[in-house]
Amino acid sequence: MGERAFTDEATEQDLQRMKREVREAIRAGAIGFTTSRTRNHQTPDGNPVASRLANWEEVRELVSAMGEMKAGIFEIAGEDTGTDPERIQDYLNRLKALAVDHKVPVTYGMFSSRRVPDYWRPFFNLADDTEAAGGRMFIQVHSRSLNLVYSFESAMPFDRLPVWRDIRKLPLAEQEAALRNPEMRRKLVAAVSSEPRNHQTPVGAEPRGVNYKWLFVMDKASPPHRSVAEIADEQHKDPTDVVIDLALAKGMKQFFLQPLANENQDHVLQMMKHPKSVVTFSDSGAHVSQIMDSSLQTHVLSYWVRDKQALTLEQAVRMLTLVPATQWGLKGRGLLREGNAADVTVFNPDTVAATLPQVEHDLPAGARRLKQKANGFLASVVNGQVVLRNNEHTGALPGQLLRGPLASK
Repeated sequence: MGERAFTDEATEQDLQRMKREVREAIRAGAIGFTTSRTRNHQTPDGNPVASRLANWEEVRELVSAMGEMKAGIFEIAGEDTGTDPERIQDYLNRLKALAVDHKVPVTYGMFSSRRVPDYWRPFFNLADDTEAAGGRMFIQVHSRSLNLVYSFESAMPFDRLPVWRDIRKLPLAEQEAALRNPEMRRKLVAAVSSEPRNHQTPVGAEPRGVNYKWLFVMDKASPPHRSVAEIADEQHKDPTDVVIDLALAKGMKQFFLQPLANENQDHVLQMMKHPKSVVTFSDSGAHVSQIMDSSLQTHVLSYWVRDKQALTLEQAVRMLTLVPATQWGLKGRGLLREGNAADVTVFNPDTVAATLPQVEHDLPAGARRLKQKANGFLASVVNGQVVLRNNEHTGALPGQLLRGPLASK
């Protein structure tokens, strides 16, 4: 559709071409079709991505193309229903109809919210109701909070404030010198204290406004973490001063966490253990410079198994192997069995854990990203060959593209 996609709904001719593209993709081995309806997905100039302008009939037609082929999964970044019960129910009814009417598996991500703690429950009930009606639905979940990760090496929540904006443009060493200047420091602290609270609501991985009760000091990879507000109360200091002190003490390399969804840990565990869920929902690929949640699987093994003892090791391994392989329809994977793909991870359950992140500037044009490794992983075997040994790549490249069920037909 070109530029029309950002202003117009699809015509019948557009829709038929889209359906043709979906069919060709599924035949070539695509796992399925994904779309987005969330306000968090915008173009660089702040306009909605094209899929947000599509009417629901377009979504239904594209899913029906997969239904006719009896192949493919439909994935959606959900609509912003708010807390209106009628809007939520209307959206749930439409999702259920896609799965039941077209016999296409439907999947979406879900996490709990501090502000609306039970928002997630109807979406899990929906998966059960859909199965009872003859459809299939599974839900992608986190094993921990989805966090924005801040540091002076990357981004901080007050970077938009004028006095901070000028300082943050400087090289890191000059920023450190400015923070050590008493007069400049007073200006920076005052700017945060007087920040207006009616600023534009951030989307996606954009830095949020400062709420020190929900800004945590990342002194280790796994929770619990102490809030800046708690430390400030103990030290009888302004919380911005505490942030500056901590950063200076670590050579400007101190990390801070701000939960995006502020999950209740009991709810996280309930969602992980639900029979229609899969622990796989990560945004770190889309937001490598600001969100760090690619350690979800490591967190299951280190936090929920070893630290909390809320899962057995066998439950966790099944949750991270067989369950996702089954839900995504990846045949011959997820079990150590003769004839299956020989993909194996060897780890030490007593030491497995994520490490603290690092900021790297190795993306195109020197752009930054967060890099996080893990301890306790001894080897990764793919198609019978060792590709990682003690966190170092061996040079072997035996991997193959995972393709959908029609790829070989």
